[in-house]
Amino acid sequence: MSYALLIVGHGSRDVEGITEFLDLARRFRAHRPELPVEIAFLEFGRPTIQEGVDRLATAGAETIIVLPGVLMAAGHAKNDMASEVRLARQRYPRMDIRMGRALDVDPRLLQLARLRYQEALADRPLVAPSETLLLLVGRGSSDPDANANIAKVARFLQEGYPTGWAAIAFTGVTTPLLSDALSVCERVGFRRIVVQPYFLFTGVLLKRIYAQVEARRRLRSDLDFLATPQLQAHPLLLDVFLDRAEEALHGQAHMNCSLCQYRVPIIGHEAKLGEAQHAHHHHVQGLHEHVHHLENPHEV
Repeated sequence: MSYALLIVGHGSRDVEGITEFLDLARRFRAHRPELPVEIAFLEFGRPTIQEGVDRLATAGAETIIVLPGVLMAAGHAKNDMASEVRLARQRYPRMDIRMGRALDVDPRLLQLARLRYQEALADRPLVAPSETLLLLVGRGSSDPDANANIAKVARFLQEGYPTGWAAIAFTGVTTPLLSDALSVCERVGFRRIVVQPYFLFTGVLLKRIYAQVEARRRLRSDLDFLATPQLQAHPLLLDVFLDRAEEALHGQAHMNCSLCQYRVPIIGHEAKLGEAQHAHHHHVQGLHEHVHHLENPHEV
């Protein structure tokens, strides 16, 4: 089944942020020229979601996949964008309009994060990973599920880069805020602190992050402070969007394989991809009847 794709961003008061997001359409047209693609915004930008649907409908689309262009599923994707999709269905009752899920935690986004991290360090003096602290910065949400996913990403990145430590911070709504996290990170004893904004594109919040990092760098010349670029448009990002569209079109298999190191390349663990499956617990199989002999049964 053919379809048209509508990628919906939150929107920004920052012109550069809107421009970067709109550039996604150009990247998609080069990557998949046969796929009709439009960009829309929830707020602070045009076209609106309904205008984006109108454009695709006018172009003859019969099936539209609406994808949240956000890294984590929180209120904007779960409520605001979903309500706009319902409105579009009411306006076009004969059109098949489906909504896919947010980007969430995906191994290709981890790969893209590592690429931006390596770019930031490319011309820097060599500092051992054990002396490097990673501070991953998310947007922040009232949805604990979205905030927890930032912590999950930080753990993947800590092991995959690697770094000696990983911490998280947020730009607002929840804690720890970036300013507070920076104060703590400065006292931990690492030589280098890498602040990585887990953001797709530039905007007001991203520029505030960079300003705070630069201010800290000027105050603490004894520490090597730096910040990585945002994720930005990249073939890895486009492929994640395309997978989300296929899920919405054909249904998603709910299995635990999407982040399994044996089935997809996980940064830092690529050698385990496709490794033969074999058990590691033969030595304790069938021993349950002896548990009562242990001094502390909970040790098993």
